[in-house]
Amino acid sequence: MIQYAGWIGGPEIIIILVVVLLLFGGKKIPELARGIGKGIKDFKDATEESNIKNDLKDVASEFNELKSSVDKINPKKILRTNELIKPKKS
Repeated sequence: MIQYAGWIGGPEIIIILVVVLLLFGGKKIPELARGIGKGIKDFKDATEESNIKNDLKDVASEFNELKSSVDKINPKKILRTNELIKPKKS
């Protein structure tokens, strides 16, 4: 049974369904419903947060790898390690 929802009642919904059926025909309505369902699914997949989190984790790990490789060739750090390993004067 169709319940009362604001200004739209049972007779209004039936009229809307009849108009949609007349405009699109019985064969086109399932195609439209499939298209709408696919669009909603694609939108949900695109806005899913887990993909964004995984992408951010990948970017962070690549950034940390780049930072460690830059630290290896950093002249300031090389000089500090050379100062610590000074040869003893005899």
